[in-house]
Amino acid sequence: MMKQILFSGVIGLFLTLVGTPLLIKLLARKGYGQYIRDDGPREHASKRGTPTMGGIAFILSTVAAYFLSKVITGYTPTYSGLLVLGLMCGMGLVGFLDDYIKIVKRRSLGLRAKAKMAGQLIVGISFAVLSLMFADARGNTPASTKLSFITDFGWTIGPVLFVIWALFMILAMSNGVNLTDGLDGLATGASVLVFGAYTFIGVWQFQESCANATTLTNPAACYEVRDPLDLAVIASALMGSCLGFLWWNTSPAKIFMGDTGSLALGGVLTGLAILSRTELLVAIMGGLFVLITMSVVIQVGSFRLTGRRVFRMAPLQHHFELKGWSEVLVVVRFWIIQGICVIVGLGLFYAGWAADK
Repeated sequence: MMKQILFSGVIGLFLTLVGTPLLIKLLARKGYGQYIRDDGPREHASKRGTPTMGGIAFILSTVAAYFLSKVITGYTPTYSGLLVLGLMCGMGLVGFLDDYIKIVKRRSLGLRAKAKMAGQLIVGISFAVLSLMFADARGNTPASTKLSFITDFGWTIGPVLFVIWALFMILAMSNGVNLTDGLDGLATGASVLVFGAYTFIGVWQFQESCANATTLTNPAACYEVRDPLDLAVIASALMGSCLGFLWWNTSPAKIFMGDTGSLALGGVLTGLAILSRTELLVAIMGGLFVLITMSVVIQVGSFRLTGRRVFRMAPLQHHFELKGWSEVLVVVRFWIIQGICVIVGLGLFYAGWAADK
């Protein structure tokens, strides 16, 4: 069964390594280049015209890697896997429409705010509602109406509040990845680290699943997750696909992921968190995305309340650029921060299991 994880990661890596340059040529031929803000760091002016909408590459590669791994190993897709992929593709479609209007229609703001929000709400609500259906033989649906950290805890919040909570998480993480995607390779590399962590979590939950309680040394510490192994397969496909895309997206980037990619990554990361019952833990493992989002909130809040800015520029990565850090220096140091967040998150995940042992 573990072969699925290996095959999905390798196939995703191969497809983006080979497919991304083909996408670059296609986008360049059509003139689908990135718009660069005039008020940003001067060094970014050279990026103007770089092909964007590169998220298409790792979205398609992830979907292909998932289904090819099933064909090769003879296993069938699960409802959890299809829901997470659907969330990724749906959010990616919203981002694609935004990118397309910006570039092709020459409207710098892309989709109207109401239209963009409507698209995200439709995708998010569909995912949240469907994730409470499709119970397995043990009665487990892909998602739970309880809040979760490393497992479910507390009282059931009910389906309505769950949908609201899921929407909040989807919008927050999507915007977080979108804000992080401001430097070559920054969001892509950070995502690779988080998806690697979720590959491990899925495997661990599968091995310690309550479905195997009779063979576990400590049944009290088992995980009630519907399809943990399939979530690991998707996380592995994403890790490989993003790693292959990073080859072309690292400085100097030959292609940008655009909103197509950032919204898709934020959506799929939230989907993995909700269906693996690690909703609050993702805020720690995706700590870089949270930190960069908070820098924007602080900047806007401070300016509106006091008329002063806390940072030279927000999001946070541009503040350090304006302080004189090179782009590569900022990216590598922020990757280190993300790596620390992932290590802390995995440490808490394991500590929670060990504490129940």
